[in-house]
Amino acid sequence: MDMRQITPTYFVAPQLGPADMTAAAKAGITTIICNRPDEEIPPSHHAATMADAAANAGLEFHALPLTNQTMTPDNVARHTRIIAEARGPVLAYCASGTRSTVAWSLGAAATMGVDAVLEAAAAGGYDLSPLRPTLEASVAHAR
Repeated sequence: MDMRQITPTYFVAPQLGPADMTAAAKAGITTIICNRPDEEIPPSHHAATMADAAANAGLEFHALPLTNQTMTPDNVARHTRIIAEARGPVLAYCASGTRSTVAWSLGAAATMGVDAVLEAAAAGGYDLSPLRPTLEASVAHAR
């Protein structure tokens, strides 16, 4: 499992498998967010299968499949709410971890600031600098 820290309580990863749920729980994760649509992956990794594996490992699981078309303000708000309401560290995953980082950044920019969000993403291995204008617009809209 390639778990990358974005903040002290938010981590992202490329595609996880059912066996990764136990490792995530042992690493202190309490909540999993699946940002990958089932249409992109084999049945062995569909959200329902992953939810069962997460439950068996004692983890809370949320399926929030994201694509360019579904990265809407409502879905970003839902992603942000899941993180805020989690009882501990959150691990979100998608194909590479980028979508999960983008969703987090769009929700966090208003409270953390654009520079801090871009720095946190970069520290986790994700260059979101091309997203700066979008993040700045989301901050302006939140005011």
